[in-house]
Amino acid sequence: MKPAATVWRPVAHWVSRWQQWRDDAAVARRPIRDDLWKRTLVRYPFLQRSDPAEQALLRRMSSLFLDRKEFDAAPGVRLTDDVAVAVAAQACLPVLRLGLDAYAGFVGIVLHPDAVVARRSVVGDDGIVHEYDEELAGEAMEGGPVMLSWRDVRGAGRSAADGYNVVIHEFAHVLDMAQGFSAGNAVVHEQHAAFAARVDAGAELQLDPYGAEAPEEFFAVSSEAFFVNARPFKEQHPVMHEVLCGFYRQDPAAAQPPGRP
Repeated sequence: MKPAATVWRPVAHWVSRWQQWRDDAAVARRPIRDDLWKRTLVRYPFLQRSDPAEQALLRRMSSLFLDRKEFDAAPGVRLTDDVAVAVAAQACLPVLRLGLDAYAGFVGIVLHPDAVVARRSVVGDDGIVHEYDEELAGEAMEGGPVMLSWRDVRGAGRSAADGYNVVIHEFAHVLDMAQGFSAGNAVVHEQHAAFAARVDAGAELQLDPYGAEAPEEFFAVSSEAFFVNARPFKEQHPVMHEVLCGFYRQDPAAAQPPGRP
């Protein structure tokens, strides 16, 4: 009898070949035209990579994302190729090195024309239920779907200088919910506490103060700036930069073209 490793090696090889064939077929079904991809990179410069192989990988993953996920548009949003690719490319950026299987826990993406108002309720210390309205530009729920405001998605190229990106924020939540990373990482909790103290003190901030709400929100807010305003984020938040480099297995500050502002 052959050793187990020798028996299983050919099986693993054929599984890998089958997965490659499956993905090639998906890319062929959902090709992203050259002109559309170029427009997307111009509209969202933070997607640009200095390594052509990385840029090609992002494009391929975006096609796979379009093939695996289901898009739904509320009245007021026309679901064109430009819209779908804008979401797919931004969603794929965080998992460029993690792989799309990291998003296997959900399928649906719902686009609204603008922020939506959600009715919330919370039980206070007095045992009374308090209700309030919350305006949401995006929301990720365990198991999906992911809700996004198209107005915020469309403006992501302009808002990148402020470290704001609703797609990356919500998909960071998707990854965090699946792995429980922010809940169990002591450094994230320490950095969140320090950030919350600065918010309370009224200090000038480079990140969205919403990150002070909880460690998971601080993780998501930091992830936004880590990808879309990479070099300033690295300079201003070096500890979180190292944490996120380890989590996402990439360094956007080094991967982006040198001349990109």
